[in-house]
Amino acid sequence: MRYFIELSYNGAAYHGWQIQPDAISVQEILEKALSILLNMPISIMGAGRTDTGVHAKQMFAHFDFEGEIDRVDLMFKLNSFLPKDVAIHDIFKVKEDVHTRFHAVSRTYLYRVSLQKNVFNVDAAYYVKQKLDIEKMKEATKILLEYNDFECFSKSKTNVNTFLCNIMKAEWQVVEDELHFTIKADRFLRNMVRAIVGTLINIGLGKNPVAHLHNIIESKNRSEAGFSVPAHGLYLIEVEYPEDIKI
Repeated sequence: MRYFIELSYNGAAYHGWQIQPDAISVQEILEKALSILLNMPISIMGAGRTDTGVHAKQMFAHFDFEGEIDRVDLMFKLNSFLPKDVAIHDIFKVKEDVHTRFHAVSRTYLYRVSLQKNVFNVDAAYYVKQKLDIEKMKEATKILLEYNDFECFSKSKTNVNTFLCNIMKAEWQVVEDELHFTIKADRFLRNMVRAIVGTLINIGLGKNPVAHLHNIIESKNRSEAGFSVPAHGLYLIEVEYPEDIKI
């Protein structure tokens, strides 16, 4: 049987989702916990590969196990066994050919920018001291929806077959003393969201005019885009699947 696990994690203590040779990852601790509790080696596959320090409010992983699982009991044991910065929210059966990564139809990320110095969110949002022109940032964000090749926002020397991404939604919202950037797409390139946010912040600071975003995207050159904002403000908040994946 194939099972999906829905989880969340604070990424501050981890070198991303994917197993690393000399660093702790979320995938590693979850695999170890499952292997111990199910009394056999368990390998899991995640819906994506969040980078070092990036958080996930909703992540999915799948694993195969011969036999029935008491999902409530396993969830309780996992949440007792795992560290405090990883939480399991659901475990459910899916069709045997469903894959957490390849069957996801969209992923949504949130980036939090703090507009005021706040001692209670220093590890949860990126503080920008300078005044931002939010209206210009919103105007520039609309330009993203005109394109689907985002090589300029991809981490250099990344081994991918295509730089094409279908962005379905991209917007800024003021939420109390924070500025939130939400972006939804069928797929994302490595470092893409953080590079987009850095580029839009540069526009908000007046370093580039709004229309210059066209030139940046069409250059397909990472050095033309803005800086990558810190990882601690980035959250994977939703992964969507077709409705018929469950058994």
